[in-house]
Amino acid sequence: MLQTSQIESAAKSAGPVDRALQGAIAVILRALARVLLRHGVSYPAFADLAKRAYVEVARDDFGIPGRKPSISRVAVLTGLTRKEIDKLFDSATGPDSETAERYNRAARVVSGWVRDADFADGSGQPMTLALNEGAASFAALVRRYSGDMPARAVLDELLRVGTVEKLEDGRVRLLARAYIPRTSDADMLAILGADTADLIHTIDHNLQRENEPRFQRKLMYDNLPREAVGKFRELSAARAQGLMEYLDGWLSQHDRDVNPASEGTGRIRAGLGIFYFEEDLASQGKTIEEKLP
Repeated sequence: MLQTSQIESAAKSAGPVDRALQGAIAVILRALARVLLRHGVSYPAFADLAKRAYVEVARDDFGIPGRKPSISRVAVLTGLTRKEIDKLFDSATGPDSETAERYNRAARVVSGWVRDADFADGSGQPMTLALNEGAASFAALVRRYSGDMPARAVLDELLRVGTVEKLEDGRVRLLARAYIPRTSDADMLAILGADTADLIHTIDHNLQRENEPRFQRKLMYDNLPREAVGKFRELSAARAQGLMEYLDGWLSQHDRDVNPASEGTGRIRAGLGIFYFEEDLASQGKTIEEKLP
């Protein structure tokens, strides 16, 4: 294991790209550490997760073509000992596919409810739906946008995260125009992992200059009055939601799960992510004690 003096020496001798990468990692880790500490995750627990991630990626993404992944190669790539890797090699697992599938199916149902004219009222807004009766029922919506998933299971999921509510007459009303697990910390944290990973994958792709660049933009001003920020928060949310609904309608016409008649080859996952950010720079001069809740 490298001692502190060795790490500092390595940082000083690093080239511009290495220093830039170390600086980027430090920024990412500070943001991540804030989440981890707020949820009671200690450094040793984080270190174990990082070690497992290194083993998984070295094993799955950096193997030699035509050869079975080996502990020796993973040790060379990661700098971990063979003993450490041996404990993790067979037990390393991928992302929570069950959570991802639940998220995708529920999101498709909500987006279909928002944009499909068959489930809209006279003003074009999502209707309050009967559970099973009629062509424009919640069960029909689920059949159209979530395949063979039971309507009851989708309803329970949307109720659980606060996206819909069930009225006294048994009908179902949409509360949010997107699947956002407002009442579930576990699902919000799953989105933290999935969405952050997508952003990092895009930046990593763009860093490999031989690839066709993927869209990656950010808009920011850093001397705004509080009153303007409140207006921008509302404006950006409305415009971004409109763009997402437009693109969702286009993509759904080409997705085979929603439109089995869609033609073409391969199976590609693609999309666009938009997020809002805000930081009070006037409070940056406060001490750590003043910032703690």
